[in-house]
Amino acid sequence: MNGTANGTNGTNRLPVIVVHGGACNIPQHKLKPAEEGVKQAAIVGHKVLAAGGNCVDAVTAAVACLEDNPWFDAGRGSDLNANGEVEMHAMVMRGDTCDIGGVVSLKLIKNPIEAAKLVLYESHHCLLDGPASLKMAREHNLAEESPEYFITEECRENWKNKSDYKNVIKDFFSSEDGHDTVGAVALDVHGNLACATSTGGIASQLPGRVSDSPLSGSGGFADNESAAVSTTGHGESIMKVNLARLIAMHVEHGLSPTAATTKALNHMRRRVTGNGGAISVDARGRIGVQHSTNHMTWARIGGMRNDDETPSNNVVEYGSNQTNVRQEKI
Repeated sequence: MNGTANGTNGTNRLPVIVVHGGACNIPQHKLKPAEEGVKQAAIVGHKVLAAGGNCVDAVTAAVACLEDNPWFDAGRGSDLNANGEVEMHAMVMRGDTCDIGGVVSLKLIKNPIEAAKLVLYESHHCLLDGPASLKMAREHNLAEESPEYFITEECRENWKNKSDYKNVIKDFFSSEDGHDTVGAVALDVHGNLACATSTGGIASQLPGRVSDSPLSGSGGFADNESAAVSTTGHGESIMKVNLARLIAMHVEHGLSPTAATTKALNHMRRRVTGNGGAISVDARGRIGVQHSTNHMTWARIGGMRNDDETPSNNVVEYGSNQTNVRQEKI
């Protein structure tokens, strides 16, 4: 497969990029840097789209920006497993063909999302484990870092204070750690959709635990006939209800991305007492940004929440919830 997302129609559209920095309870001192982080990631992704680039490259660039930012639980800043090590997971999915690339328990590669993109374009598979994805990444000369690069002092202290995984899960949405999965969705000028999701997992998880993030239908989903979705929150809950695919299915059945995302999150809370959030965009450029946690940092350029809104590609809108929303010209 080549590296070009093929257009499904001849009509150029205004591009859309939406990113999230994780659904969680964010302490006050982290709000501003986390909001700035998602804003910058949206701008990075939008530059790709504005230059005529495809949606896969845009979501990859946006998520790589978040992986480089130690405020987020992906790439540098990933949580530590029970052995005090970093294991990272990521996926990219393109909506024109429904092809997927994902990596599980990857170590040492600076940007796991780039490794996932390699699986998408350079293999005949959907998902590779840690050793296989590391081998492929090295064969294509992806940037590599030492184990220490990924571990921030805050994550190390968090790991020391949360050695009991049961208590970690119990406190997952009640404490103010402000640390979770990142993702992006995009619609490009060719009318194609894509999603990307990346995570460092949960503090003190068992080595080898697979999160929802690299799994199609759970951590992300993209289909030009429905929507592109990236999810965040408690991974096991997301996997139990296939949250990303559930949102896309509701769009297929006629709901807007906002209504579809709200309905799916309510279902997850009711059925498995799970909390989280998601971003979504459909082929019409309608977006959804919803969460059942106190916060979810997010940003978007372009798109519309409803059919009455006029899209703008020279303004970035961002926030940490749905109440305190900022806008800046770009």
